[in-house]
Amino acid sequence: MTRILVVEDEPGIAFGLETDLTMEGYEVAVEPNGAAAVERSGNGNFDLILLDIMLPGKDGFEICRELRRAGVRTPVIILTARTHETEKLLGFDVGADDYVTKPFSHRELRARIKAVLRRAAGDMPETYRFGGVEVDFTRGELRAGGQPVETTQLEFKMLTVFIRNQVLLLRRDRILGWVWGLGAHVTDRVVDNHVLTLRRKIEPDPQRPRYLVSVRGTGYRFDGPQTES
Repeated sequence: MTRILVVEDEPGIAFGLETDLTMEGYEVAVEPNGAAAVERSGNGNFDLILLDIMLPGKDGFEICRELRRAGVRTPVIILTARTHETEKLLGFDVGADDYVTKPFSHRELRARIKAVLRRAAGDMPETYRFGGVEVDFTRGELRAGGQPVETTQLEFKMLTVFIRNQVLLLRRDRILGWVWGLGAHVTDRVVDNHVLTLRRKIEPDPQRPRYLVSVRGTGYRFDGPQTES
């Protein structure tokens, strides 16, 4: 059974998370104190950590930083009520795998947990196919109609992020964190330009994208096939 540690000091939120995730078949433990969470998180007994930012003892950023410095690779999803982009990107910089903004939908959180667990398990094929396109992760190569398509390192990394998180809405700040990292001075417009370039390489009709679709005013979603080979 997959074990999840919920680090949350708000009793109502902690209870709701524990109840919902237990019903989903996860084994859930709750820790309200930041300092105690470091010790519990570092023992290697959990498959995923849901980590609130505002905690007594130590905040979530400090906990995540300490775990990564200690070599703990357990996936971390940060739960934050902070809406500033720089604070969200800081989570990626200290080693978090994803973040969910409060108030959040339990349905979205469940989907993000599954996506992070898939990534952590390496649950990706060597080659992913959709339409007439093949993405060869082993060779770092994109092919369309059997022919290699030239991509930059950033383009291939972005495409990989979309495929690993297919059917999930990815906001621009989340894409920035995964692809460019916190230290990069990159605007949302740069993300949009890279998406347009990718569409020219993977879409049958880039003007009417079928796979890499826009979610108006929010971000993008990759609607690939539900099975990979």
